[in-house]
Amino acid sequence: MALPGPDEDGTAGFLRSVADVVRVIGLDVDSAPAPDGYPQVQGARRALRELCREGVVLPAGAFDVLVAAAVRDPNPSFNRGFVEPALNAFGRRRLRAALLDVLTTGPDPERAGAARAWYWSALPLRMPTVVAEGPAGAPEPDDPCVLAREWNELALREFLRNEHLDVRRCILPLLRLRHSSYPPELHALVDQAVAVARNHPDEYLRHRVEIQAGS
Repeated sequence: MALPGPDEDGTAGFLRSVADVVRVIGLDVDSAPAPDGYPQVQGARRALRELCREGVVLPAGAFDVLVAAAVRDPNPSFNRGFVEPALNAFGRRRLRAALLDVLTTGPDPERAGAARAWYWSALPLRMPTVVAEGPAGAPEPDDPCVLAREWNELALREFLRNEHLDVRRCILPLLRLRHSSYPPELHALVDQAVAVARNHPDEYLRHRVEIQAGS
């Protein structure tokens, strides 16, 4: 079962973030603006993708606007277009630390978006010509597992604590629901998460937990 769409309309916030990406990075979006004055989203996505393919030095301010666009993007596939440049230019640790911060302190729609974006934070670094501006922008040696343990625990706790439907829908596919994935002191929380999902009125959560936890 595909991940359902968000149950709240965050279109305005996402469009503002796309406009910030266009402005800060200097994207050449030559299509006419949308009626609300914001740049066409598909044009911005395409311009960013082409720029990354050619190679680009991203300014320091690009990190924050890329993360904001990624966590506000309602599409769990297209948000990759904002995640991957940030990952390659600024490093996995910085990106994941930012997503963890959104997961634990952001508004609920963005917490859900942080979970959607986290999925793509596991991508290998495939854009060697997408780099950050300045000597301080060089990322540390890449560790594919960096902050993974922190995410597992915080996401588990957020799933139990936060009853917002989109947050739970977006976190659940990333949760490890076996005791072996957690220290003993978290095993009871794993059992609680499985019970919450299995008894939830939302069909997606009930369906998804059986895939991950089994009988």
